[in-house]
Amino acid sequence: MNYGKVIHIIGVLLQVEGALMGFPVIIALIYGESCWLTIFLVALGAMILGTLLRLKKMKRERFHAREGFVITALCWLVMSLVGALPFFLTGEIPSFEDALFESASGFTTTGASILTDIEAMPHGLLFWRSFTHWIGGMGVLVFILVVMPSNADDMYLMKAESPGPSVEKMLPKVRQTAVVLYGIYLGLTLLNIVILLICGMPGFDAICLSFGDAGTGGFGVRNDSVASYSPACQVVITVFMFLFGVNFKLYYLIIFRKFKDLLKSEEVMWYCILYGAAVVLVLFGIMKDVGNFGTALRESAFQVASIMTTTGYSTTDFNLWGSMPKFILVMVMFIGACAGSTGGGMKVSRWILWFKQIKSELSHFIHPRSVKKIRLEGKAVDQDILRTTNVYMMAYIMVFAVSLFIVSFDGFDLESSFTAVAATQNNIGPGLGMAGPTGNYASFSVLSKIVMIFDMIAGRLEIIPMMILFAPSTWKK
Repeated sequence: MNYGKVIHIIGVLLQVEGALMGFPVIIALIYGESCWLTIFLVALGAMILGTLLRLKKMKRERFHAREGFVITALCWLVMSLVGALPFFLTGEIPSFEDALFESASGFTTTGASILTDIEAMPHGLLFWRSFTHWIGGMGVLVFILVVMPSNADDMYLMKAESPGPSVEKMLPKVRQTAVVLYGIYLGLTLLNIVILLICGMPGFDAICLSFGDAGTGGFGVRNDSVASYSPACQVVITVFMFLFGVNFKLYYLIIFRKFKDLLKSEEVMWYCILYGAAVVLVLFGIMKDVGNFGTALRESAFQVASIMTTTGYSTTDFNLWGSMPKFILVMVMFIGACAGSTGGGMKVSRWILWFKQIKSELSHFIHPRSVKKIRLEGKAVDQDILRTTNVYMMAYIMVFAVSLFIVSFDGFDLESSFTAVAATQNNIGPGLGMAGPTGNYASFSVLSKIVMIFDMIAGRLEIIPMMILFAPSTWKK
């Protein structure tokens, strides 16, 4: 284990996080809020500690996949712990485990909250709360790759942090790829803010909700999420939630005019088909209760986009919907968005590969001597990718089952417990029952919150890095 490299990158992370806390300090000063001093001191402390950690000289620069996974998991844990301090030290969230839950939920773009009165929180902390979505959406280590000198082993960090069954470089150097990704991310975020402002949304709200759109998180600045905004604003949010759920490689292909490769995007095609089918089914299920076709279409399109991309905003209390539309929402919870997007869930590409493997096995039973390669987007899929995809499924089920078992000791109904675990592990936010869009996670026990904090980080990092971090063999020489 290259401990020097691990400590060095954690030091860089603390410096970056401290610098980024400067933005909520400015917001708090603009609104004349006293919380600016606490946030500033936390930021200063993070930067000093990060600088001290970077003073330690590394014996060697190079590192391997094991260090890449460990660095990624540790960085997300440290980032969540430091991010919780402004909430806790200002007294806005008196319990540290609740502050940590809120922080981890923000950085992992989950959007699950323990707050009962969001509008009572100062603007500086509301901004930090939403800003954590934007920071965590593309990945803080991807951002570090933008500002750090390039290294041949940086791909290990990108693979460990970026969601999806496989990660490839778009450009020859990892740093160039990271710059392109963040350029697209920033551009779409700014476009989102501008269009929301044009639609009449207040500036502060437009910025915070655009952070949530971009990171596919679900923290709003009003108690009713986005229900009280105009229909035009809700439509804009729907569109951008959908766009941020698309594989960012698609935008790269559009920018660099590689239209032939664009047409081969099998995952995006199925993402659109599944989204459209889910919207129609939910529309059919709620039409009788809503009455107005336009309103029903807007609500179904919004909620399916919100849950499928794992954003977690809401325009209505879908807890009150019938069994069929709620079942569709639970299904798209597990499907998730595209690989290489800021969305969570199990990813559309994995579901495609699983169905193709089933089809291949059935074909092999019928024609034992046939040999067929599984292909995705016109390319043969490597056996290593298929193996890791199947391992991910087994690890996902195991973590989900253990988490649900522990959470069930709280004694809540199965719908609340099951969807709470599903919503945190898939980085969605709202579930059903007491964890629904009008509820929160405050009533869960401390143990359940710790389990769901683990689930949120594990879900964001796709399980494996967190399992490697806690595996005893990882730390053996």
